[in-house]
Amino acid sequence: MVTVDPPGITYSDHAMAMLIERNITREWIERTILNPDAIETDPKHLDRTRAYKALPERDGRVLRVVYVQSGQTCRVITLFLDRSRRR
Repeated sequence: MVTVDPPGITYSDHAMAMLIERNITREWIERTILNPDAIETDPKHLDRTRAYKALPERDGRVLRVVYVQSGQTCRVITLFLDRSRRR
């Protein structure tokens, strides 16, 4: 089951569970996708993009959002505060 958000961002069931479990807001996800600090292609899944954004709300920790873009829609696969990246 995928939920559709207004700006063309959808979430996998896993991503929805991670939003709740990791106390991450949809606004942070949208900010990360639309205005990332850095982006890269996932080396194991070339169709996926990793977007990174430092979050002042989380003491500058870096949020990683992994998504697949299809036209104007981004489907979020997973998200987490990336311990390997620092601001």
